[in-house]
Amino acid sequence: MHDTRYRVEHDTRYVYAAPVSQSWQLARLTPRVLPWQQLRACSIQIEPPPDERHEAPDSFGNTVTHFGLLRAHRVLRVRMLCDVDVGARPDPALAERLSWEAVRDAVGFHRPPADLMASRMCQPTRLLPLSEAAHRYAQASLSPGRDWFAGLTHLTDRIHTDFEFDPDATTVSTSVDEVLAQRRGVCQDFAHLMIACLRALGLPARYVSGYLLTDPPPGSPRLMGVDASHAWVAAFAPGYGWVEFDPTNNQLADPRYITLGWGADFADAGPLRGVILGSGQQEMNVSVSVIPV
Repeated sequence: MHDTRYRVEHDTRYVYAAPVSQSWQLARLTPRVLPWQQLRACSIQIEPPPDERHEAPDSFGNTVTHFGLLRAHRVLRVRMLCDVDVGARPDPALAERLSWEAVRDAVGFHRPPADLMASRMCQPTRLLPLSEAAHRYAQASLSPGRDWFAGLTHLTDRIHTDFEFDPDATTVSTSVDEVLAQRRGVCQDFAHLMIACLRALGLPARYVSGYLLTDPPPGSPRLMGVDASHAWVAAFAPGYGWVEFDPTNNQLADPRYITLGWGADFADAGPLRGVILGSGQQEMNVSVSVIPV
C-alpha cells in the first residue's frame, strides 16, 4: 500500500473579554516521525508574535513548542500547517498470540520489564487513577486466559456499542467513573476509559492525540475546517509492540490516522495548554482541516 500525503491545518483562536497581560503556552502540534509516518514540512504560526519561543522534546519524545507573550493582548491565534505522509501500521494479526495475563506478567515490575515505557504506562495518573468500576467493566472482555488481541478488540467494540458520542456531556475534567455512569462522552473520554480498563488489569496503554480523516456525505465536497482533533489508545504487548485501537470508531488505526503525540493521559498530549495572567471570560474556536494531497 502506498503512503497517503495529507495537508493538515489546525487553527486555534482565543478571544479574551479583558486584556491578558502575560501568557505562557505549550503547543504539542508537531506530528511525530514514526516508521509509518514521515513529516515533510511543518510550521507553527503564533499571533501576536511571542516574546519567547523554543522547541524541546518532552519525556515521551513529543516535540513541544514553548512560547510566552509578555505584553497585553486580547486575541491569541496558534496556527499549525503541515504536510505528512502516512502508511500502514504493522499488521497485529501476524504476531504470536499471547494471553493477556502473559502480557501483564511480561511488563510487571516484579521481573525485568520488556519495555520501560510500557511499564510506565501501567501506572495510574492524576486524570486516570485506578478505578474499580473500570476494572469490573474490563473483566467482561478480558476473562481468564483470553488472548490479548482478541480481548482488546472486544473491549474496543463494547465501548463503541455501550457509549453514545455526545460532545455536550463531558468536560476535560470528567472522570472515568462519571463516564461509566452516564454512558456518553467524546473520543477523549472513550480513550481514557479504555486506558483505565487496561491499567486496572496491569496492562500498559497510552493516550494518543492526532487527527482522523473524515469522509464527507456522498455527493458533498470536502470542506475546510470541519475536521477535529481525535484521540485513541495504543496498547503494548511483547511481540506486537504498540497496537492502536480506536474505541470511538471501533477500529484499528490505519493510514487515515495522523499521530501528533502521546502520553499517559490527555494532560500529556493535548494540542495546546497554558496559563494566563488576566481576568474575565475567554472564547476558544478551533478549526481543523485534513486534506489528502
